Amino acid sequence: MDLNLRKAITQNVQSNSRDELENTIVDAIQSGEEKMLPGLGVLFEIIWQHADQEEQEEMLTMLHDGLHTN
Repeated sequence: MDLNLRKAITQNVQSNSRDELENTIVDAIQSGEEKMLPGLGVLFEIIWQHADQEEQEEMLTMLHDGLHTN
């Protein structure tokens, strides 16, 4: 069985509105379920790939700061 997780996750949310995408992200985070982590990872990968260098630097700063305040 050939399962492409990235493709499956992308196809699952591809037609979602911005509000639906937000709800998906918020629900995944609030649920705290480990099974949601791959989906969030794929969504982050898409964000990262579409960000310019300045946006990537900002994300890295936010991530670094968030890791060091918790």
